[in-house]
Amino acid sequence: MTTEHILLVDDDPTLRRLLGDYLTAESFSVGLAASGVEALKQAYQQRPALVVMDVMMPGMDGFEASARLRELTDVPIILLTAKNDEADKLRGFRVGVDDYVTKPFSFAELTARIRAILARARPTAPASDRVHHLGEVAVDLDRRAVTRAGRPVALTATEFRLLEALLSHAGQAVSEEDLNRDVWGDYKPAETGGVRRYVFLLRQKLEADPAHPALICTVRGYGYRLDGLPEAHLKAV
Repeated sequence: MTTEHILLVDDDPTLRRLLGDYLTAESFSVGLAASGVEALKQAYQQRPALVVMDVMMPGMDGFEASARLRELTDVPIILLTAKNDEADKLRGFRVGVDDYVTKPFSFAELTARIRAILARARPTAPASDRVHHLGEVAVDLDRRAVTRAGRPVALTATEFRLLEALLSHAGQAVSEEDLNRDVWGDYKPAETGGVRRYVFLLRQKLEADPAHPALICTVRGYGYRLDGLPEAHLKAV
């Protein structure tokens, strides 16, 4: 059985050491980071199965680090906080975290939550109606995998969520506002034009001719429409 890797992010060295030792004794491999910036670097290098991250850290706090992680990956995130504030918890969930634990906490309870989230995150066998074909592009929603002409296409978590949102309205025009809500929820990217930027990136990876897109079409003054699915499929969506 493969040992699952947990990335623990906290600026308190004592907590890092004690919790890291506990998780190791619970048969996890553990990476340690002292800041949000270091967490992003390690997450990119180590590809952890789950991230446990403190909210209150100097520089980049846990909210910002979680939002940055969500741009790159769907890795489950548990936030640790010293404040039992509902507004802060809602902010964390809007960023896309999976759970929220208030300090002080039981190491045993946190470990139980980690195991429960990992169990939910494990992939199951894909169903055939969850694989969508758009010309030479195939999208497997269960495996979260995309191929073009049989070759794997690497999408970031945000790019995949946008493609998934477009697929849920296949053949229909979807407004930028609706796509923004579907992809980011109540959390809005700091920069404007986030949907347009990610549509551009998707086209570069999926379109035969990104300058003249045939899959992700612009509906001028409104939003976008995903084309390229068989008519029978469109009726079933």
